[in-house]
Amino acid sequence: MTICCNGKLLDLSTPRIMGILNSTPDSFYDGGRFADPRAAMLRAEQLLGEGADFLDVGGYSTRPGAGQVSESEELGRVVPLVEKLAREFPEARISVDTFRSRVARETLGAGAALINDITAGEADPKMLPLLAEKQVPVILMHMRGTPATMSGLTDYDHLVTEVLQYLSGRLLAARELGIVDVLADPGFGFAKTREQNFELLGKLRHFGVLDVPILVGLSRKSMIWKTLGITPDEALNGTTALHMAALFGGASILRVHDAAAARECIHLWQAIGSPQ
Repeated sequence: MTICCNGKLLDLSTPRIMGILNSTPDSFYDGGRFADPRAAMLRAEQLLGEGADFLDVGGYSTRPGAGQVSESEELGRVVPLVEKLAREFPEARISVDTFRSRVARETLGAGAALINDITAGEADPKMLPLLAEKQVPVILMHMRGTPATMSGLTDYDHLVTEVLQYLSGRLLAARELGIVDVLADPGFGFAKTREQNFELLGKLRHFGVLDVPILVGLSRKSMIWKTLGITPDEALNGTTALHMAALFGGASILRVHDAAAARECIHLWQAIGSPQ
């Protein structure tokens, strides 16, 4: 599988790494650490140096229970950062984590190459038409409700089937508008209990029926540190263990805080070889 970013094809037959670059004060793990522009640039340089293939810039925290952020505040956080990243790292593939079409439009104009929408284009009806017009890749994620309400929306009759059905419908909506490069994200931690997250991971191979690249976002999430009785700061080893499971489940992109560790995980997965 390939996707086109900034006019260049990127082969996803080897799994890729998306480095997380939050410009928010309240993200669950690195909230506030990179809100300062200089700190953000140093972090971007570190992630790229460690092997990140993408930088995923976010200006709206989506941790469980997170409050709302105004559109103007989100724009103020991400547009100047994307402009600076595009200028300082012209070869970098910049993703923007947003569900607002105006934020998408302005960051694409500033140099972003793809959009990561946790609402799969449902929160803003202008989002998918915009991405079809611009012909940029989009990541569509499964979620119920909003970050503030999703923790109470975890009742499923058949978890994997329902997540697949939702993503299939959103992929179809994107395709019908003419979007060529579409990726899917099962949404670990979004309207799922800890047990449901592990069920999804164990059955990740089922998502191959979508026939699109699968992005997996597990890095330092509570399913890891709550299970192990540790803190997010201590959850790198557990993250790496679950990344290996995701790779064997068919993940094409790992969205991570720790690019070097993810790169090592991919190298070791390649050394093991595909399961017979």
